[in-house]
Amino acid sequence: MMVCSARACRQQAAYGVVWNNPKLHTPDRRKVWLACEDHRDSLSGFVSLRGFLIEVVPVDQLDERDG
Repeated sequence: MMVCSARACRQQAAYGVVWNNPKLHTPDRRKVWLACEDHRDSLSGFVSLRGFLIEVVPVDQLDERDG
C-alpha cells in the first residue's frame, strides 16, 4: 500500500504530487509526494507556492521517471 506523505497520515495515497526544485534538481528530475484525498490540496499547495509544482496525477499514472 502506498501511504500519504503528509505528517502522521497513514491513509492510502490516491495522488502523486509531482514537483521539482530547480535549485537542487536537474530539469528532468521529478520528485513525488504521495497524497490521500484529504491532503492533496495542502501538499500540492505547499510546492505550488514555491513554484515547484509540475502536476498532480492519480497514483496509477506515476511511472519510472517519477521518484
